[in-house]
Amino acid sequence: MKKHVDVVIVGAGPVGLLSAIELTLGGARVLVLERLAVASMAMKAMSVGPLACEALRRRGMTAAIATEEAHSFAAMARFTAQTGADLRGRASKFSGHFAGLLIRKDAQKESERRAYAVGQHGLEAMLAERAHALGIEVRRERDVTRFEQQVDGVDVEWASPTGEGHIRCSYLVGCDGGRSLIRKMAGFDFPGTAPTSTFYQVIAEIDHPERLLPIGWRRTSDGVFSYGPVPGRLFMLDFSGPPEDRQAPVTLEEIEAVLRRISGVDVRVKALTSGSRWADNTRLVDTYRQGRVLLAGDAAHVHSPFGGQGLSLGLVDAANLGWKLAAVIRGEMPESLLDTYTAERRPVAVAVLANTLAQAAILRPDPQSGAMRELVANLMQLDDVNQLISEIMRGLSTRYDLGSERDAVGRLTGDRPINHGNAEVSLYDLMQDGMGVLLDASTGAKASGIVAVGTQRVCCVAVDAGPSMLIRPDACIAWTGEENSTDGLEDALRRWFIPARDDGSMVRSGQ
Repeated sequence: MKKHVDVVIVGAGPVGLLSAIELTLGGARVLVLERLAVASMAMKAMSVGPLACEALRRRGMTAAIATEEAHSFAAMARFTAQTGADLRGRASKFSGHFAGLLIRKDAQKESERRAYAVGQHGLEAMLAERAHALGIEVRRERDVTRFEQQVDGVDVEWASPTGEGHIRCSYLVGCDGGRSLIRKMAGFDFPGTAPTSTFYQVIAEIDHPERLLPIGWRRTSDGVFSYGPVPGRLFMLDFSGPPEDRQAPVTLEEIEAVLRRISGVDVRVKALTSGSRWADNTRLVDTYRQGRVLLAGDAAHVHSPFGGQGLSLGLVDAANLGWKLAAVIRGEMPESLLDTYTAERRPVAVAVLANTLAQAAILRPDPQSGAMRELVANLMQLDDVNQLISEIMRGLSTRYDLGSERDAVGRLTGDRPINHGNAEVSLYDLMQDGMGVLLDASTGAKASGIVAVGTQRVCCVAVDAGPSMLIRPDACIAWTGEENSTDGLEDALRRWFIPARDDGSMVRSGQ
């Protein structure tokens, strides 16, 4: 058994696996520990947001995403055949919702940057396949029992059916969900709001499913429910209070009682395939890092599931952290680079928590909430408001504060065709190995010359039209040039790719 690795990741869900992939591409040695023997088959997320899918596409999973989405579309077709629901008409006009209020496609910018109908089970499978192809070791049935930070590493211990184990790592990353043991054992503060409601998501056989149509979020005097868009999928929000025992098994009788009360419809649940319940805790850590222990995904933030933002939020955490931590482990960048992880990702989580709290507020069945909901619905008829809500829900409003007045700097760029030599290539295809990219429109490839003398971690590509652009491995635009100018490029390289000497000059590549 290895006695030392660069990073131990606790949690083999989507966030843990993508973190492992990012780190491995950056040259780090990774071990993933997971307490479950097999991946959970409970119904979870049904789609993955644009920024998260773009992170996957940059790491070679475009074909897998298409395959999983095809499976989802087939399931939706079965739902349509069984119920007669008009999914095609809705899909052509709408692309999401805000508390059940529909977001129109015709009001969007960058409509090609969309969520993909990829369920969490399929997502975990494609990430596990990619991790396996990279030789990443995942050990299941490993319960971390304690860890201790040292000056030069972290000592991690676990229990398993075959006995106890231990390992030394340079860094420990907790991706172990909303009830994270890593967060608790490390002593991270996790402030927020107490739960007030209960959510259910189940796959069930219902005797008269047509009575639960039309498809969409249905707000009643007792809660909210939605049936579809795949056979048997039922979502319910019960405002009568949080669950008495969240860990108790979800039973057919419980689901039937809650469904009949909230919907007011005479239906019976004939069978229950899977079921989960959770509360609407809304919490966020004060910092994503304490020394050599870092958090990502639900371990750092929990909130209501409106709009399916949580999974995407966590995957982009992983994309942001992975390349930075790998650069520190390689010794190319100072440990202070890790401070930018909290600085960039925590404000994004603050915004998501805020919009999910707002959605809960206008879904409540009381008259005051109803009046506010009607006001928001009217505002969303305005194209500018609908577009703004769309960008919030898709994550496209994200912009890290990199200190630049140029709006593009700090944005996460979408994919685009690049005219490279005599061929057209995809920007994301250039990023498969976890490198940064310089799109160089400068005369005589001046910008590429500046990059080449400092680092081998940036792929330089000559392009016909500007502006020149330095893109980090997580697709964040770190610098853009004005016309033929390279002003600011060296500063951006020093900040993200090349450690500065004591005199402020760049370290030359190979020195």
